[in-house]
Amino acid sequence: MASTHGAEVLLASNRGPVSYEVREDGSLNARRGGGGLVSGLSAIGPEAGAVWVCAALSDADREAARRFEGGRRLPSEATGGQRVRMLDIDPDVFSDAYNGIANSVLWFVHHMLYQTPLEPVFDAEFRRRWASYEAYNRAFAQALAEEAAEGAAVIVQDYHLTLVPGMLRDFRPDVRIGHFSHTPWAPVDYFRMLPDDIAEQVLRGMLGADRLGFLTRRWADAFADCCDALVGGLGGTRTGVHGLGADAEFLRERSHRADVFERMAALREEIGAAPDGGARKTIVRVDRTELSKNIVRGLLAYRQLLEERPQWRERVVHLAFAYPSRQDLAVYREYTAEVRRVAEEINERYGTAGWRPVVLHVRDDFARSLAAYRIADVALVNPIRDGMNLVAKEVPVVSDSGCALVLSREAGAYAELGDDAVVVNPYDVVGTAEALHEALGMGGAERVERTKRLAAAATALPPAQWFLEQLEELRA
Repeated sequence: MASTHGAEVLLASNRGPVSYEVREDGSLNARRGGGGLVSGLSAIGPEAGAVWVCAALSDADREAARRFEGGRRLPSEATGGQRVRMLDIDPDVFSDAYNGIANSVLWFVHHMLYQTPLEPVFDAEFRRRWASYEAYNRAFAQALAEEAAEGAAVIVQDYHLTLVPGMLRDFRPDVRIGHFSHTPWAPVDYFRMLPDDIAEQVLRGMLGADRLGFLTRRWADAFADCCDALVGGLGGTRTGVHGLGADAEFLRERSHRADVFERMAALREEIGAAPDGGARKTIVRVDRTELSKNIVRGLLAYRQLLEERPQWRERVVHLAFAYPSRQDLAVYREYTAEVRRVAEEINERYGTAGWRPVVLHVRDDFARSLAAYRIADVALVNPIRDGMNLVAKEVPVVSDSGCALVLSREAGAYAELGDDAVVVNPYDVVGTAEALHEALGMGGAERVERTKRLAAAATALPPAQWFLEQLEELRA
């Protein structure tokens, strides 16, 4: 099943480096993506002959996959020079696999999000969706098998594609296979919530890889514990830790463009001045309205701060950027509505004619996020559970005057940043309020020194090096 194309390096992920929209005249407009994977794959250079296999995520993507070369490679001029194969998977199969399993089951298990008295329910509908998840993973495995040269290196990404390594191993025993998990890994007792055969299938699928990568040692050890308990150990599969860092060069350049300065001016106007005319302090958070991000408890902690520490009233503003996520799932729509409700309640209870305690923005705006990073006095990153959390790493890189970081001990970033952050239990609203008080009162010199150390730790393994490190380990 080896390819005549002879790709020596392949990357597989649900989302690819390009997406499409159909113009009114029927032509296709390509929008090239960014992020760590794009810069990482670019770092190996065109001579590597790398191919990126991804899924068509929209009707326009599917049209592009059909229109260009019969669903094989997309033309390089439409992908920013990347060699991309976009898979035209049946929309119903894709929806079942992506929303029904990956985001509604595997994500919930690894982030420990279930309300267990009522959920999960692994019924016949779950089994039907699981069959779609298998089909979706098989489509990737088959495409990788077709594209890979003899002995090629294949790096598979994340919880969407846990079955691919085992399937690809069956198709192509000659290739070297890596898999990287961007999420936490559930502890044994929680992982065993999955039906026994499904839990075993996930683990054996992952163990089809030669090497598995994780963001922290904690998640790698949790995976190994699951393997010990359910399938008799790791076998010949190796594990490694690669803590994805922030891209300092990109962030610093991007954060000094004109649109960011415009957003900074607009935010300062929204923040306003304290009653004595001085500058108000800012607490910043930037998240998707993802259940694991713990936005509601963060707002409740801010409310607790204003209630118990009245000296901060009219002297601090909470910039809360909560960008909608997975709004096709009812539980996410409900959570987004609750974020809005709590923010409005705080403003109604504590706000004055000249002071809005919470400035909530829900429309995604990267330039505005960078502007907030630059002016933040305190960054609040309090997830219930997070594989890494790049916001915690990006803020200290971009900060103009030093920023205190209030960080959940359940974020993967805690392993690298915990020594210089104000650390919180994400469930403890009173404790988080006290941490906010401590961070707001931190002296300027201490804040600057901590920010320097945080930025150094945050950029220790930038995206390109992160990808190359995995590739080198796999080849070794």
